[in-house]
Amino acid sequence: QVQLVESGGGLVQAGGSLRLSCAASGIRFSIYAVGWYRQAPGKQRDLVASITSAGSTYYADSVKGRFTISRDNAKNTVYLQMDSLKPEDTAVYYCNAHVAMYNYWGQGTQVTVSS
Repeated sequence: QVQLVESGGGLVQAGGSLRLSCAASGIRFSIYAVGWYRQAPGKQRDLVASITSAGSTYYADSVKGRFTISRDNAKNTVYLQMDSLKPEDTAVYYCNAHVAMYNYWGQGTQVTVSS
């Protein structure tokens, strides 16, 4: 059974930091590209950052320079370090792993940034 489990969300003041984790089980995690998405109430789910199996990274312009995505294949985990958080970063953050026709989502973790 494939599972992606996000953790690390919470409430933080503007300017603060959080580190999200996405732990995978049931898949050969190292071959998957992994993305972090977020969805605010009433808005679409958008890609925030992604990392390929080779370690290449992508960041949305809105988080570039503030967020860092990384992966530890030995732990089957991808991280999203979020610094200098802003109220507009408030959303549910989802982890996605995909390769070829395989595509998996986690259940999401809430991040709330207070002003």
